[in-house]
Amino acid sequence: MFKACSPVIISALLGVSLAACSDYQIAMVPAEELAPIMSEASVEKIPTITAIGYAVVSSQPGKSVAQRRLMAIRAARMAAMRELAEQIHGLKVNGNTTVVDLMVNNDTFRGVVSGVIRGARTVRINPTGEDTYEIVLEIDRSTISQLMQSATRSS
Repeated sequence: MFKACSPVIISALLGVSLAACSDYQIAMVPAEELAPIMSEASVEKIPTITAIGYAVVSSQPGKSVAQRRLMAIRAARMAAMRELAEQIHGLKVNGNTTVVDLMVNNDTFRGVVSGVIRGARTVRINPTGEDTYEIVLEIDRSTISQLMQSATRSS
């Protein structure tokens, strides 16, 4: 019913499948291409960007419960900042897949967020449940508009 494939064909197919699955990245759009779009953007068209961060109190370092609470609030704020950076600057994803004997042996990926956040405002800090804090941050339209205008002037 099936004919045996030669080792050369199997190696070629394996190479193509590995090339398709490994070392993929999300490309960022260069600032030069965004400049015409950003210069036309009015404040009404720009959305307010909101991010939420969470942290668990009991997993924080500290000598007292009050110190752990403050550390959880700080960690939740950093998680929200990371989410803002991801929304503004994007997420770089790297991946690697290893195939042995035509079966996936190892599949790993890594996401990296990098960027500067300016003008983020704390909307609220809430305890959620007995051991978790939630922080909501936002960057409003006027701040984003100012950042976009300064980015177009500098590029």
